[in-house]
Amino acid sequence: MYQERVQKFLKELPTLREDLPFSPTLFKTLFEQTGGDSMSSLEDIAETMSLDQGLTTRVLSLANSAYYGLQAEVSSVKRAAAVLGLSEIRNIVLSLGVKGLTEKYSLPEGFDYASYWRHQYLVASLSAQICREVGEGVPATLFTAGLLHDIGKLVMAMRRPDDWEAIQELREDRECSESEAEDEYWGLDHAVVGSLVLKYWDLPSELVEPVNWHHVPALAPEQQSAASIICLANALVHCLDESEECSEEVIDACGEFRLDVEEIMELAQETVESDDVEHFLSMLI
Repeated sequence: MYQERVQKFLKELPTLREDLPFSPTLFKTLFEQTGGDSMSSLEDIAETMSLDQGLTTRVLSLANSAYYGLQAEVSSVKRAAAVLGLSEIRNIVLSLGVKGLTEKYSLPEGFDYASYWRHQYLVASLSAQICREVGEGVPATLFTAGLLHDIGKLVMAMRRPDDWEAIQELREDRECSESEAEDEYWGLDHAVVGSLVLKYWDLPSELVEPVNWHHVPALAPEQQSAASIICLANALVHCLDESEECSEEVIDACGEFRLDVEEIMELAQETVESDDVEHFLSMLI
């Protein structure tokens, strides 16, 4: 019974491309154009985004919002990219794309949308900071992967609300993690679902793989370091949210990267207390 429902659910994932507020090929093109090794010009990026007038309008609206506090009005995507930075434009587009999905489906009553995005942002921000600390990977890419690391949770809640609620009940009964409850309930967790969604959106492996393996980075065949960084950032946010001093997962991950546990915990606390997260939420909610 469960196996049939899982298979049906997995077969539906490619159709999420059709629910995006703009073409998924734009995701792939924009990611390539805003990468650190890209030779694309601001004109190239502006031309890509101008193919979707609705997206252009929303990006300009956000660029001129109080969130960024710019001194002069931004009237073109080219100017927005120059002022905000290419990686920020990429993250705006990705966030708007994910937000667009939720506008077509009703989320379960128990799904806290604001808390979801708060967690995504905090993990993204910490992932980029840890990336800089350890000198591995590209901070902007780790931020983007962190911002998308739990998209599988959102997709499960949107497309299978009854199953999502059953998983939450199982989680409480077993007193286990959400991913463990998901795996027990139907044999896969939100990390796998999220990676499949991103793969169907034609996003590159440097995003897909860290999302896929962020709960078990040691098993990652590639992008293992990036998966480990997201795993650590995720564990840090959970520790602080649950008022725990430090988990074994955090200690082990810090040991892997030769990071001082107390210093990383302080960094995480500063990130959680920053006003940046509230600014980010005001952009999406």
